[in-house]
Amino acid sequence: MKERCISQECLNETGFSYTLSLINGKYKMTILYALMEFKVVRFNEMKRYIGGISYKTLSSTLKELEADQLVHREEYPQIPPKVEYSLTERGKSLMPILDGMCEWGEQNRL
Repeated sequence: MKERCISQECLNETGFSYTLSLINGKYKMTILYALMEFKVVRFNEMKRYIGGISYKTLSSTLKELEADQLVHREEYPQIPPKVEYSLTERGKSLMPILDGMCEWGEQNRL
């Protein structure tokens, strides 16, 4: 097998880079973790759970996750409006990665 040389490679062409592009961001993994743990979450519940996130940031981050087909947004036609978020099948396929990070964190927390 031929040894790989970094000068002939491009990080942007790797699966790692693609996965990172989906979960990179201050709150994306936190939102995915919350949905993994609690299954279906309403916007204000998510806001309270995360804490220091602004409404605008939470809204835009959820829209990005929805655009990447990781999160499903269900809007109910009622007053007051009710919107729930959950993981898509694609989002659920990321859960082994998050589980591994959680396990590593529990084992290595100082």
